[in-house]
Amino acid sequence: MENITLEEVLKATEGNLIINGPKTSFNLVSIDTRKLEKGCIYIAIKGENFDGNDFVVEAINKGAELCIIDKIAYTEAEVLNKSAIVLVENTKKALMQLAKYYRNKLDIKVIGVTGSTGKTSTKDLIAAALSEKLKVFKTKGNFNNEIGLPLMIFNLDNTYDVAVLEMGMSDLFEIQRLSDVARPDLGVITNIGISHIENLKTRENILKAKMEITTYFGKENLLIVNHDDQYLSTIDKAEYRLIKASISDDKNIDLKGESLVLKEDSCEFKLNESKFYIPMPGKHNISNALLAIACARELGVEDQLINKGFLNIEATSMRLDIEKNKGITIINDTYNASPDSMKAAIEVMKNLKGKRRIAVVGTMKELGENSFEYHKEMGIFAKENSVDILIAIGEFAKAYSEGFNNKNSSIELAEKEGAIAYLTSEIREEDIILVKASRSMKFETIVEALKIFTTNEGE
Repeated sequence: MENITLEEVLKATEGNLIINGPKTSFNLVSIDTRKLEKGCIYIAIKGENFDGNDFVVEAINKGAELCIIDKIAYTEAEVLNKSAIVLVENTKKALMQLAKYYRNKLDIKVIGVTGSTGKTSTKDLIAAALSEKLKVFKTKGNFNNEIGLPLMIFNLDNTYDVAVLEMGMSDLFEIQRLSDVARPDLGVITNIGISHIENLKTRENILKAKMEITTYFGKENLLIVNHDDQYLSTIDKAEYRLIKASISDDKNIDLKGESLVLKEDSCEFKLNESKFYIPMPGKHNISNALLAIACARELGVEDQLINKGFLNIEATSMRLDIEKNKGITIINDTYNASPDSMKAAIEVMKNLKGKRRIAVVGTMKELGENSFEYHKEMGIFAKENSVDILIAIGEFAKAYSEGFNNKNSSIELAEKEGAIAYLTSEIREEDIILVKASRSMKFETIVEALKIFTTNEGE
């Protein structure tokens, strides 16, 4: 982070300096006293289970030299002559305001990435495509909301050429607020699925929410979309530039991936005269790679360097991680789940070499009043795409089972422990096991149990 002064903090947050401190310039921001570094700005965020204002004294004792608060929860004796204190109306809003101010100080390109699924994989591919020519920062983990994105911006400085920032949302106007802070030069939209349809009601509203990434676009900005998505294919040029990428035969596109080759752990395809290779499985990742190539070409990266960057991709964990252990193949896709990502994972499993294909699936969250039908459709899709055994866990286990429609190879369970017990007693060599559910179900515990079991079995 570049230096930011107390005067700039007051200007950005519209805050009031209620206690002065010994330091007037800062280059670190923290909202967590457990990870706080000496000399930082501590912003006291209110969460569901805690109030950061209650930890101000702890933050100061650990070395914070400026605290931004919206409630006084200390005595003057505890903080005097140790730290400056700035009082604001709302600390979450102040976090966004300060990040926006700081972003405007930076002379770097920003790429904003959003979409119902594939945001993280696309972010990773974009960063890889750029990495051989440019110094790139990318969002870490899932820091893609109104708390996480500002924190990512505070990680930037002018040594970077470009930042690839993931933007998530669950309702209207969230992407607009994130875009106001990040002010992306390029926007990327992966697809319009039904994640968060519980809040937004229709896919038309989801499209509207994702398109908020263009709120502050002008004629110099560029939007890059996956034209194979039925909703994104309806976008026409407006006040900004538009690139449409596709793997279909539609002629109304700018980038067309051809000669697709899908392998167990990788993909190959052609684009114009160039051949590309990505060390990631699944046709959906070719679509994501096209979006990354469009970004890289826009920023002047040659195809040869894009390919070299793809080879060195640093992929975020728990997203279609494929691990072979003692003859068993485990597909760890436990970070999140939606109908689109569930289909993509099952298609990847279908292309892997093995004997039995076992899908361990759980609840796909935030699908609203039609959740039962969406889960049933995934059961049907699994049966139609070579899944031999379906293990369904959670509140929609029956829906999965009804769709799969095979009593002899469909197992409904209430808890993860039942799946672990079944798998560890019935697992066979050359089995392929997909483990997937929404993040809150914590299915990574199933993956870890399988890894331990298969390792011990082989000893």
